[in-house]
Amino acid sequence: MRDQQKNSFGRIIAIIERLRAPDGCLWDRQQTKKDVGRYLLDEAYEVIDAINDGTPDDLKEELGDVLFQILFLAKISEENSEFTISDMVDDISEKMIRRHPHVFGTVEVNNVEEIRANWEDIKGRENGKEKRKPSALRSVPRSLPSLTAAYKITGSASREGFDWEDTDGVLEKIDEELEELREAIADGKQARIENEMGDMFLSLVNLCRFVEVDPENALRSSLNTFSTRFSFIEEALRKQGKSPRDVSLEEMDDLWNRAKRTEKVTDKQ
Repeated sequence: MRDQQKNSFGRIIAIIERLRAPDGCLWDRQQTKKDVGRYLLDEAYEVIDAINDGTPDDLKEELGDVLFQILFLAKISEENSEFTISDMVDDISEKMIRRHPHVFGTVEVNNVEEIRANWEDIKGRENGKEKRKPSALRSVPRSLPSLTAAYKITGSASREGFDWEDTDGVLEKIDEELEELREAIADGKQARIENEMGDMFLSLVNLCRFVEVDPENALRSSLNTFSTRFSFIEEALRKQGKSPRDVSLEEMDDLWNRAKRTEKVTDKQ
């Protein structure tokens, strides 16, 4: 099996080298790290879609796409004499060994929380990073989607002791922020509305942490549900020779409720 993996890994690297060669693909040769970075982000989201809604074949394909982009990025860095693909693989191997002393070393742990605490402690001490990043929040990538960034930033602050004691405290904060949002809307000043809306989102993300719900997944699930129900409305109206613009909101709301009832029947089966 290991020989097969080695051969497969070598084959994809050889393909990338061929694409980047002087007589390779003109388009691939012109790609920069920033170009590939954008593709990598898109491919990562497609992996999440495959995990949530796809088949094993879908996931295999999307993971392959991500791996290709990662290796392609590493190849560009190799061409720039920055580091090699082997350097990248060796680095992550050493990091994983270093951050799992309870597996590869002699450290004893009793639960997952201790494992997480060790991970964060080791991460902070690696290569003197604590000197370059004095804030516990600096380790959160700036390019993350806002909901995910908020989830990670508030989680980091929580580990430093800055958090509510329980869910009730977060719910009270949401009520407070909702009232301030109402006042901002009544005031009509756009900048204030935007600020209060941001505070509302942040409070909801904090609630997600307390009830152990990933905010990105929660919103994505709701969006999928919305899309499915709206498609039901469109299809039902199409059979009548109509579109959503041809009917009243009440008619669409009735179809929306029909879509919900259809979902409940499907769930029971």
